[in-house]
Amino acid sequence: QLQASGGGLVQAGGSLRLSCAASGRTFSTYSMGWFRQAPGKEREFVAAINWSGLRTRYAGPVKGRFTISRDNAENTLYLQMNSLSPEDTAVYSCAARRSYSSNRFILPAAGPGEYDYWGQGTQVTVSS
Repeated sequence: QLQASGGGLVQAGGSLRLSCAASGRTFSTYSMGWFRQAPGKEREFVAAINWSGLRTRYAGPVKGRFTISRDNAENTLYLQMNSLSPEDTAVYSCAARRSYSSNRFILPAAGPGEYDYWGQGTQVTVSS
């Protein structure tokens, strides 16, 4: 089970840190991702991190502003969002994908259909 939190209302240029708490004892065997969906738009990839935490990937619009990280000891995924703009307004959801690779540098998946489990979303609203 995945539980996202940390959303809220912030002014443009501000920062937010999202968290995603995972239940269970196998968190470290899952790649994790953040996705977002704005009203009237398709769900889109934001960032992903592999099971070891040693490989990440980002969508173009957030690269250099957002940082994904994970704490396997605490079963928690994070998304640090800086320099927020109104275009970042959306419901942000975390997702998990079972990893069967022992490669610590495997590239994490970016497609929503590649993820097995989803948490409920947390609303992020950026005012101009």
